[in-house]
Amino acid sequence: MGPKQHLSSDDVEAMIADGKTIVIYENRVLRLDSWLHKHPGGDKVVFHMVGRDATDEFNAYHSDEAKALSRKFQIGRIEGVWKNFVPPIQGGFFRTKDMIDEAITISSGSSSRSSSISSGSSSDYILTLNGIVAPKRHDSFDSMTDSEEVQKVTVVSPSVREPPARTELMAEYDRKLVEHDLEKYPSLDYGTQTYITNRYRELESMLQREGYFKCTYWGYGSECVRYVTLAALSYYFLQIKWYLLSATCLGLFWHQLMFTAHDAGHRAITHSFFWDNIIGGLIANYISGLSIGWWKSSHNVHHFVTNDPVHDPDIQQLPFFAVSTKSFSNIFSTYYNRLIQFDAVARIMVPIQNLTYYPVLCFGRFNLHRLSWEHLLIGKGPRHGDAAWLRYYEIIGVIAFWYWYGYWLVYLQLPTISARIGYVLVSHIATMPLHVQVTLSHFAMSTADLGVSESFAQKMLRTTMDIDCPAWLDFLHGGLQFQAVHHLFPRMPRHNFRAAQKHVIDFCKNIGMEYCIYGFVDGNKEVLSKLEDIAKQASIMAECTTHMKKEAMSGLN
Repeated sequence: MGPKQHLSSDDVEAMIADGKTIVIYENRVLRLDSWLHKHPGGDKVVFHMVGRDATDEFNAYHSDEAKALSRKFQIGRIEGVWKNFVPPIQGGFFRTKDMIDEAITISSGSSSRSSSISSGSSSDYILTLNGIVAPKRHDSFDSMTDSEEVQKVTVVSPSVREPPARTELMAEYDRKLVEHDLEKYPSLDYGTQTYITNRYRELESMLQREGYFKCTYWGYGSECVRYVTLAALSYYFLQIKWYLLSATCLGLFWHQLMFTAHDAGHRAITHSFFWDNIIGGLIANYISGLSIGWWKSSHNVHHFVTNDPVHDPDIQQLPFFAVSTKSFSNIFSTYYNRLIQFDAVARIMVPIQNLTYYPVLCFGRFNLHRLSWEHLLIGKGPRHGDAAWLRYYEIIGVIAFWYWYGYWLVYLQLPTISARIGYVLVSHIATMPLHVQVTLSHFAMSTADLGVSESFAQKMLRTTMDIDCPAWLDFLHGGLQFQAVHHLFPRMPRHNFRAAQKHVIDFCKNIGMEYCIYGFVDGNKEVLSKLEDIAKQASIMAECTTHMKKEAMSGLN
């Protein structure tokens, strides 16, 4: 099979059914099996693009060198319009070559999913996440990667069925959300989405030409002054035994530093894989005690499947928060590769989540430590290729952090147990505004799945909001208030976001789509309103379940 050979949709479908990792990029068919375990961004992001035209996603996240490297994996080309498949990791149905041939024979040239299913024995099929019957892939993912977490990732059906009334109630709520989005946003027909894609690509090219993707290093000058000032104040207050003020300044120091770590994670500083990882690891691991590798793995998936309750780890916050009624079932997280259960704790916390939102976020950083250690100890990141060294660099960094922070500072410098506990709590709670900032841009936005025909640009704008603030307050938000701009152009340095925003607003007007922007206070109100709405749905579901149980008991009596 040569790189110039023309492949049909049926050819690609059969290869994916056979377990091959096939992605479409600029009408070229790429087979990425041998690259999965080396991919610096993790294998999960690739899985979410299998069977899809990933041109915009690929260009948004990759350098010119990576784009050139993609030709190494080309096995053919497609002609005409490509119709996206639902990727296997999302429960997509794929027919083998024999099934396709048999369907053609039975249907006289038309592909019939139902006849293909009925032609096989029940033991040859599995039930996937969205209830679609799909062929078993006994060795599909064994050939993709040597990572144990990926094996049998397509088997995602919950083991416990919801009571029918409860399931129908939540399905009706979700259906109305989808209908709302279909009415509110541009049509999903091919012509409309192609127009949006072409305008987006023109905007990206214009921004490239005008230098918006070049890092304005002078922007880090004032930031470095803030970093040094906060660190110096923390040390000064520690020496004069004003421990709570010292802890507060240290927490604010971490809060500010993570904005630069975010830049490095997106390779938006030097645009060099090596140096941006060195910078990101120094800030995140050595100074802050968090894994930049974990953050990149999670954050990359978030950018590709933004606000999807089943696939986006950034909104999978049970047992404390739910931003979709889909979380009320035992959903299988394709990122964490496990069931996320709506357990007894969730049944208590979710109905009051609008009241506990800020208090819970005060302790968010402790969870980041847990996730970081889990990522590093289990070795979830790439173990081969250019990113393999990063894990060891990170482990050394986190150990160094706990030496200087946990041993030298907390244990040796603080006189009592109560002072140590207070210092740890205050320094971590002081970073809470960062967690508010991160959740603010997505929690209130759409979680509806509009299918694989939706363009990259429309999905990013539909699931993300910007926060309006005066320019002099940009330092407080660290550029994360321009999340819509960032999601459209993730490799753009954040100091250019404000200037780029006006072009994105014009782009939205041009395609007839709302550009969602709120002030900080109004944005918080939107999030709390969304949390309250989902909390009410959780209470209704609980009442429904209780009523059903009473009816069942009365029937037995």
